[in-house]
Amino acid sequence: MALFSLLFQPPQPFPRPKPYTKRLSTKPPTHLTRARFHPSNDYRISWQNELERSNGPLPREKLEDEDFFQTAIDRRAVDNVRMLIVDAVQHAKAGHPGMPLGMAEVGYLLYRHVMRYNPKNPKWFNRDRFVLSAGHGCLHQYVCLHLAGFDSVQLEDLKQLCKLGSRTPGHPENTLTAGVEVTTGPLGQGVANAVGLALAEAHLAARFNKPNAILVDHRTYCIMGDGCAMEGISNEAASLAAHWKLNKLTLIYDDNHNTIDGDTKICFSENISARFEALGWNTITVENIYEDMGSLRKAIRSAHNETRRPTFIKVKTLIGRLSVKEGTYKAHHGTFEEDDVKQMRGKVKWEDREPFHVIPMVYREMQRQAEYGANLEKKWKSALTHYQAMYPQEAEEFKILLHGGLPPGWEESLPNWSTSDPVDATRGYSEKCLNELAEALPGLIGGSADLASSNKVYLKGYADFQLPGTPQGRNIRYGVREHAMAGISNGIALHGSGLIPFAATFLTFSDYMKNSMRLSALSHAGVVYVLTHDSIGLGEDGPTHQPVEQLAGLRAIPRLLVFRPADGNETAGAYKVAISNRDAPSVVALSRQKVAANLEGTSISGVEKGGYVISDNSGINGLPEIILIGTGSELCLCEGSAETLRREGRRVRVVSLVCWRLFDGQPREYRELVLPPKVSKRVSVEAGSPIGWREYVGESGVIHGVRDFGASGAGLDTFRKFGFTEENVTRIARSLLEN
Repeated sequence: MALFSLLFQPPQPFPRPKPYTKRLSTKPPTHLTRARFHPSNDYRISWQNELERSNGPLPREKLEDEDFFQTAIDRRAVDNVRMLIVDAVQHAKAGHPGMPLGMAEVGYLLYRHVMRYNPKNPKWFNRDRFVLSAGHGCLHQYVCLHLAGFDSVQLEDLKQLCKLGSRTPGHPENTLTAGVEVTTGPLGQGVANAVGLALAEAHLAARFNKPNAILVDHRTYCIMGDGCAMEGISNEAASLAAHWKLNKLTLIYDDNHNTIDGDTKICFSENISARFEALGWNTITVENIYEDMGSLRKAIRSAHNETRRPTFIKVKTLIGRLSVKEGTYKAHHGTFEEDDVKQMRGKVKWEDREPFHVIPMVYREMQRQAEYGANLEKKWKSALTHYQAMYPQEAEEFKILLHGGLPPGWEESLPNWSTSDPVDATRGYSEKCLNELAEALPGLIGGSADLASSNKVYLKGYADFQLPGTPQGRNIRYGVREHAMAGISNGIALHGSGLIPFAATFLTFSDYMKNSMRLSALSHAGVVYVLTHDSIGLGEDGPTHQPVEQLAGLRAIPRLLVFRPADGNETAGAYKVAISNRDAPSVVALSRQKVAANLEGTSISGVEKGGYVISDNSGINGLPEIILIGTGSELCLCEGSAETLRREGRRVRVVSLVCWRLFDGQPREYRELVLPPKVSKRVSVEAGSPIGWREYVGESGVIHGVRDFGASGAGLDTFRKFGFTEENVTRIARSLLEN
């Protein structure tokens, strides 16, 4: 064979089941396949010159060794990756170079030889997903995205690292940088996100793949660090991944033994591989990736051959590789001294090159993988056309999911309640809403943190998501793992396949998943959080279970829509808005105690404005003397008090402020129509923290809330203890009217 042909056969892509053939093989692939690559002779000579620049003259027998030559190319490309990392940090005078320098081989191998993606269409459905749980190492991903051909990261973007308004922020943000799948930063979150992405793939594959037509066949890769391993959320999520047998999930552990404060021996001595093995993972250790890059490829090949377990690959690395800080916590963040930069450049023969130099052939190397992915996308689109002809009903449902998951008229499935319907808790009305929505929305999927019967979120007639038995199931059993549940739900929402995840627990336990909920809002993940037992009115479980400050804290999260519906119709209205907003998360806070099915004056459409008038006896052009404002189960107390005051000749308006953020977003004219500035006598009634209510009641108004923890007792008794009765609300209103 000619030397030219030997040198430029591309490296063998990793084996995986052939997704577009007419039959699926049940035997895992055991060998590698090749694809032809025919560059120009100039390209070959250019690489040879570049390699000899860094290594000196190469013997002819080495040049004729295909594996040696490709390995040499890969090593030189990794040198380029490291130099871009150093240049970006030095230029920005900020950043976290330690992890990117130590893991340069891993990132390059994933983007050059492993992952399937098309940089010209970053949202191609059947792409492999990559998550950087160790988000402080974002420069690692930015450099790889740039070299791989993603338009979102140009050289100029690398020069703008951490700068205001740049597409290369200090931690990865999916809304800013195409190619970044999820927003990470708080350590361990990405591990849970990756589990959610893998769950979505397994679920959809079970629902739509046919023996002769495969639409869903991709993998999820995640890089985690020592900090991620320490955070509890990673263990929660990893436990579920193994339980669910998510074999297409590969977790790569950057084992560099350093965190910000120092060597991990000061606080961390467990055997992480043994922990993951005990959880049920396939575990592999890569001892020396710097001398043997192929060892990681072998490990990933093993992961691809695994059919029943996710794979954990521990890669032993040196933080800050090449720097004088190498192997120490000092390399975690910050810039390098000029002498250090000079010696790093010397080590890789980069002395006379300008900052941000890229070897032209590196772009071409990465383009080979991009072209491979683009070709796979074309085949996938052809497969989709074939699928539509053979399975039109399933194809129509699949297309609905790909276009956001909201079929026309889905809102009509929401139930309506009349004043004659029996009373129930709003969690009960929620149960009816969710089960009706499940019929109309093919992407609705979710579950509870071991509280499905209390939260009333079980989708009747649908199986549990379990592998290998029923991965098509739409009820997810999270167990007592609130934090992982929220992080996994973010991954499901950001999978981009039209799945609409809901996650349920008690409102007080939202504290366990607060950071994930914040990331839902930051990353525009349309998770629906169903949080029941929403006040001290839950009763006997006492103050450990009775939320007080949670509503105030959740309302403070930007973009998060927090609903506290008062009856069945407001509950339906909350779901209508929550489901419609696919780029914003929502909280639906629900009562344990029973309330009216239809409090007269409430409406589904009113909820869409966040706040609206449910009753007023002031006349068409008249102003009320006092406004009573309530949410949730306390709205009926406002209405009962208003009726008493009206019998006494008072003009009283009752306002439902079911979602503050939606109300705040209305035009000023509307807000002043609901809460006229001239009416200063106002009372808010909510069995929670008073924080935030002053904005709505004004300086002269009265806030009736809960200023201490709750108490153990029957729900009505607890309400009476804290003054949440019609009689007390009426007393407060009279006192205000008399002043």
